Amino acid sequence: MTTEHVKCLIIGSGPAGYTAAIYAARANMNPVMYQGPQPGGQLTITTEVDNFPGYPDGVQGPQMMQDLENQARRFGSDIRYGMVTAVDFSGHPHKAIVDDQHEITADSVIISTGASAKWLGLPSEMRLNGRGVSACAVCDGFFFRGQDVAIVGAGDTAAEEASYLANLCRKVYMIVRRGEMRASRFMQQRVKTAPNIEILYNTETQEILGDDEVTGALVKNTSTGEETVLNVTGFFVAIGHKPNTDIFGEYIERDDSGYILTEKGSTRTNIPGVFACGDAQDNVYRQAITAAGTGCMAALDAERYLVTLEMQEQQLVH
Repeated sequence: MTTEHVKCLIIGSGPAGYTAAIYAARANMNPVMYQGPQPGGQLTITTEVDNFPGYPDGVQGPQMMQDLENQARRFGSDIRYGMVTAVDFSGHPHKAIVDDQHEITADSVIISTGASAKWLGLPSEMRLNGRGVSACAVCDGFFFRGQDVAIVGAGDTAAEEASYLANLCRKVYMIVRRGEMRASRFMQQRVKTAPNIEILYNTETQEILGDDEVTGALVKNTSTGEETVLNVTGFFVAIGHKPNTDIFGEYIERDDSGYILTEKGSTRTNIPGVFACGDAQDNVYRQAITAAGTGCMAALDAERYLVTLEMQEQQLVH
């Protein structure tokens, strides 16, 4: 196994990772980034991005990620294909194994592995992803203004996104698998009183219809067995996200859902020298702009940590 030492290791890409790389490179931290299994993160499977500042005419998700990567490279970030498959944060420097064959030791580590949306598992769901199927109503709801849409989910996030869509769309079908919702009473009341939200209880999605874009959804009432076609042009999945943080579980404190816990007002984790940003630690906002913001914070926190570390080492020498 080959070995290498770096000053700053960034695990994962996306808006958080690339922004961290930009700031770290400009601070002469010589960051090395491993992009992970999906270089650029979730935005690479998103079509139009209209809500990121600086793109007045909107931008395609993959193009935006390429722009961020190019900017990080311009300042000297060493961006590599590869996946960190194991870590050891028990001592210092920290250790990471890449693709089970390359060991890296690092003075500081920035985790930006993001989160993955949970999907229903339908073939049509993947085929029409970005063509009417979305896992983020706040990101993509605007494109369905005045249209009829459906959203799957029964928790607070689903209720919140259904309410958001109700302000934009003509009609919102809320597909709930059981006979009741898991959302808080307040959020349930909010969707139940919205005039253009229709809640379909005991209902499961059988198929999303359409060749090149969503034209409808085939749903089944599990109590009666009756199948119905919903004439919708947008289909939103809001059954949760899973943070990509499993490999850090032995060392990094996480909440019950797997999101990394950071000190309030910072990106510091429970391990000195290890910082977390983006959707790996954000279970509330999950937007590209907030991810980029925490990526900036992580690089600044890492820079301060490295300065302190260097000062301590100099004192030991003298």
